[in-house]
Amino acid sequence: MEGTNPVNKKLAAALSGGAVLVLALSGCGGSGDDSDAKLDAWAKQVCLAVQPQAKKIQAANAAIQKETSDNSTPQDVQKTDSQAFQDMSDAYKAIGAAVNSAGAPDVENGAKKQRDAVTELNGIATSYAALKKQVDGLDTKNQAKFADGLKGIASSLDKLSTSGNDALKTLEEGDVGKAMTQQEACKTASPAASSAAG
Repeated sequence: MEGTNPVNKKLAAALSGGAVLVLALSGCGGSGDDSDAKLDAWAKQVCLAVQPQAKKIQAANAAIQKETSDNSTPQDVQKTDSQAFQDMSDAYKAIGAAVNSAGAPDVENGAKKQRDAVTELNGIATSYAALKKQVDGLDTKNQAKFADGLKGIASSLDKLSTSGNDALKTLEEGDVGKAMTQQEACKTASPAASSAAG
């Protein structure tokens, strides 16, 4: 029954790298300097929208991690991974929409930073949707073929988790990051907050 298990573990590891991306958006560091009210309002709007999506992404990650046990059938793995990728795609799309509807933050080059971040988030959503299609197309009747297919998906995921969040980082530099760290919603969405509570 060896075959899919180590590969799905690899998939889970690659995935947890990808989740860091959105949590970077929701739990950015920075000192608590008072920034202006406009920026605070912007940060609050984005943080409140990000919070449920960050939870969705964490839940999708957890589902894939759970499905890495030795007795998972290819059908179970396929079903779980497919749903997880769909959820992640939806979550990134929703975060992109939230950043978009919040408008440009009141900082230098705010509009460009916002546009770039939205483009990036939508690109990530599209990538996860493509991974879902890939998983759905795998042959679950043939263990070896299925494991090979998962390997391909794991390496795509690896690429996805290492690329892609440059524009988000840029969006969060300086005053935007400071404003976001002051938002309760952003604090609760960050991984540090959840692990401290656990």
